[in-house]
Amino acid sequence: MRAARLIRLVLLLQSRPSMTGAELARELEVSERTVTRDVAALSEAGVPVYADRGRSGGYRLVGGYRTRLTGLGRTEAEALFLSGVPAALRGMGLADAASAARLKVSAALLPELRDASHTAAQRFHLDAPGWWQEPEAPDLLPVIADAVWDDRRITARYRRRDTEVERELEPYGLVLKAGVWYLAARVEGGDFRVYRVDRFTAVSPTAADEGRHDRHGRFERLADFDLPAFWEERAAQFVRSLLREKVVLRLTAEGARRLPHATDRTAGQEAVAAAGAAGDPDGQGRITVTLPVESLDVAYEQLLALGPEAEVLAPPELRRRFAAAAARAAELYQ
Repeated sequence: MRAARLIRLVLLLQSRPSMTGAELARELEVSERTVTRDVAALSEAGVPVYADRGRSGGYRLVGGYRTRLTGLGRTEAEALFLSGVPAALRGMGLADAASAARLKVSAALLPELRDASHTAAQRFHLDAPGWWQEPEAPDLLPVIADAVWDDRRITARYRRRDTEVERELEPYGLVLKAGVWYLAARVEGGDFRVYRVDRFTAVSPTAADEGRHDRHGRFERLADFDLPAFWEERAAQFVRSLLREKVVLRLTAEGARRLPHATDRTAGQEAVAAAGAAGDPDGQGRITVTLPVESLDVAYEQLLALGPEAEVLAPPELRRRFAAAAARAAELYQ
């Protein structure tokens, strides 16, 4: 819509001293002629856009012009992007900042649009925690969240099985997964690791170190760190690390279709794809797959859901267990 594009054009010019028509066209994904028309429309509406002529010319705003929306503070603006997850905001201590941000945005809207927050909230809601568990924010989450926002080093004690270890960490980001908070952090001078926030027993900002030319205890964030990509990779590694056993199955076409839904989705899909690449189904229309599983007990519970669509070939102890289950079922239904 043109109105949204005009607002974006003004915000782009507010964020930079000057932009050429080509730069604006690229950012807005329109032609330079459209940019020229949009600038003319803004000028007619009273927005002081000035065009500098010449090879190094461009467009800029005159007289320090600002929209009312830029009254948002940094913390409020950052919190606004998370405002669809109220429980997460409360846990990180940002509920008040998000509330203030929403009020400022509402005040900046046209009168006919000021019910937008209400109408949106009645139509979309994100419920992050998993089923069968009460959402509970770890006590130290606000302290860690402050350090993440501030790029500030922390000294933390972390519970690992029956022991506690102390680490100096550079906290890069927080992830809320099925109601559990995780911290993506870099051990100073080392690798990135993932920590469960509820296993921290003590967290405090690290004192400034003049030897590092750091008077505020802050670290320099790596520019190429991508939190969503990092989490996706580590989550996939975690799932793979759980799949320590393997079972061999003969599946009907229906069993092959249902396998990813009964077991780990990625493992099931890869097992079926590998079997398909290895050759055609046998004379009974079945394929043989090798499936990574967490344990034989877990495999037993998961594969029971496939019933006669799956035959366990190996390992022998799991096959015997299924044979016994099938005999009991046959006796029950005689």
